[in-house]
Amino acid sequence: MNVIWHDLECGGYVEDLPLWRELAAERGGPVLDIGAGTGRVALDLARAGHSVTAIDRDRQLLAELERRAVGLAIDAVLADARDFELSRRYALCVVPMQTIQLLGGRDGRLAFLRRAAAHLRPDGVLAIAISEMLELYEVLEGDLGPTPDICEIDGIVYSSHPTAVRAAGDAFVIERRREVTSARGERDVSRDEIRLDRLSLRQLQREATLVGLSSRGHALVPATEDYVGSTVVMLGA
Repeated sequence: MNVIWHDLECGGYVEDLPLWRELAAERGGPVLDIGAGTGRVALDLARAGHSVTAIDRDRQLLAELERRAVGLAIDAVLADARDFELSRRYALCVVPMQTIQLLGGRDGRLAFLRRAAAHLRPDGVLAIAISEMLELYEVLEGDLGPTPDICEIDGIVYSSHPTAVRAAGDAFVIERRREVTSARGERDVSRDEIRLDRLSLRQLQREATLVGLSSRGHALVPATEDYVGSTVVMLGA
């Protein structure tokens, strides 16, 4: 089930792919993809001819990535972004879709930044997507709200409805209602929450200096009707 929800809620995002392709073409390989999931970015870069190491801590997502990666130069590694050790260094490390904001605050980010710095080549670049602000909202009863993500697999309909984005101290909480409807019309409803740490470009740059990384500029990925925009922070030794 993790694979279905991950693909439904994240797999359709393509707006950042041109930037990752451009960076990979400039830097060459190998590429390290952090929080790779089922391979949205890793598969795209591997198909463009790059050697990719894909890290995720979800065994089910990685198993699906490996199934999809047959014949491609992708090495899938089960590991936590805050604590990994690999046998190679990378020309480019990418951290898409606000993954760094899922690491449990400053301590988690610093742990990741240390590991990333240790795995970069001397001229390598670490590129991290963040969202500094999210638009707050709550879908009230009777409101339509944002368009849900829907797919059908083997006669079963899966639907993910965004219901709220709330401010919660030093984080944003994104809420969804997930529905599974069988071919007989039986429906199962559950709630899902994602907590994104608040993080600004300047704050991330300051934290990076603590592990010996410095700014290499930044790029913008514009928002769409369905996805927030992001700032991609570039860091290097």
